[in-house]
Amino acid sequence: MKTLGGILIGAGILIAGLSGLCSLVLFLTELTSPYSDLEDLAAMIMGFGGVPFILGLGLVFLGRKLSKSTAKS
Repeated sequence: MKTLGGILIGAGILIAGLSGLCSLVLFLTELTSPYSDLEDLAAMIMGFGGVPFILGLGLVFLGRKLSKSTAKS
């Protein structure tokens, strides 16, 4: 189970990190645009970037839980 926990942690870090970077690039790109609307931008970032980011964090915490539970027993 420790190996599975490590795999989940790695996958979660990749998913959360890449979606966070993508959201940051989208935010900075749209922020410099003269026609950007911050409300629409926030909704778009939360919809497209927020969901994978939350799932990635969930995988990290699940992987940590699996790794620590096998270490105790």
